[in-house]
Formats: sequence, structure tokens, C-alpha cells
Amino acid sequence: MISLADSKNNQVHLDKSMGFAEATQFWNERFDKEEFIFGKEPNEYLVEKAHQHLKPNQKVLCIADGEGRNGVWLAKQGLQVVGFDASDIALTKARQFAKENKVEVEYSFSDTDSFAWHANTYDAVIGIFIQFADAAMRARIFQQAYKATKPGGLFILQGYTPKQLEYKTGGPSLIEHLYTEELIRDLAKEFEILELVSYEKELSEGPRHTGMSAILGLVAQKPN
Repeated sequence: MISLADSKNNQVHLDKSMGFAEATQFWNERFDKEEFIFGKEPNEYLVEKAHQHLKPNQKVLCIADGEGRNGVWLAKQGLQVVGFDASDIALTKARQFAKENKVEVEYSFSDTDSFAWHANTYDAVIGIFIQFADAAMRARIFQQAYKATKPGGLFILQGYTPKQLEYKTGGPSLIEHLYTEELIRDLAKEFEILELVSYEKELSEGPRHTGMSAILGLVAQKPN
């Protein structure tokens, strides 16, 4: 089922994983508007961790980068950015956003299963609120992120925890799509976990992610 739960708070999210064409249709309907539904500012957790860990000219991959708020910001920091999304409408907005900011991001029209995850390629892989994945897809994403990261490279992740179901300020309405520290620790077992934190914070990331939120952050490193 697809949940359009709690329209009062603009919570709209997938409740199950979909095939590529189905996902494209779903997300195109969400992104097909003038506004940037997750805002134009980068995710705060990503900004903090990028400043701590990333350096200009490093190569990073943004999973499901949507309208480009994170990928474009990373490119503005001097990083080489590759990104993909299953919505061609979102990518059109992202490419225009990159052009307006005078940066280049190498975007491709893909979902997580069709993207070409080249081994040992990226200094960091970024996954910000990629909670469209069911358990099997989520495991594949972690496996592919590990494969694609260079030795010593990072996987930076942010997502909602189960307490988010009380706030209803964004994210999926099925608990199976939410993150616990135990779940993430198991998925990231091949990495060395540098940080794994759960906390609550007021978010203001466009109309889809606004208000008090229960979130988790991960920084994990692929061993050398």
C-alpha cells in the first residue's frame, strides 16, 4: 500500500518498495511542482559531518538525491559529486539548481537497484532520508554502499527512528521502514562505526520535513 498519511502535516511517503517505473510515477507526482518539497538547504547532519570528514576534490555519491539540495551543496564545497534518483522530474529540477549555483553534479536517472555501483570508487556515500526501502532493498543498499566506498571511505546516513510515528512530521508511516540503532549497527557490520546517534530535533527542510523529528545519524568507515 502507499500511504498518504497525515495530510495536515504534509507527510507523504512510500509504504513499500516499488519497481523502477512504479517508483518513478509515484515520485514524479510528488516532485511535479514549482516548490522544492524538501527545501533548497542541505541536510544539517550532512553539513556537520561533511565539514568534519570530507575535503575538496574528494568524490562522493548521493543516493536518491531528489531535487539536488544535498548534492549541489556538496559540489559547492569543492567535492566531485555523483547522484541519482528515480524521478526524472526531480533530476530536471536538480540539474537546473546546480546550474543556478554554478556547479556540476553528475546525475543519472536510476533507482538503487539499477544504478551502476562501481567498486572502491567514492570517498563517501551519502544516504539522507532514503526510507523508501523495505528490509531487502535496505540490505542491498548497505551492501552496495560498502562495495562502492573506497577503503577508508565513509557512509553517511540520516533517517527517522520509530518515535517519528508520534510526530508525523515526515517520513514513512510503517515502522519497518524506520531506523533503530540496533538495525543500523547490524546493517553496517562490515564498516567501522564512527558515530551512531539517535536524537530529537526541530527540522525545517521544506514542506515535507518540518517540525520536531526523531532522527538517527550514522557515520561509518570502510576499513583500509
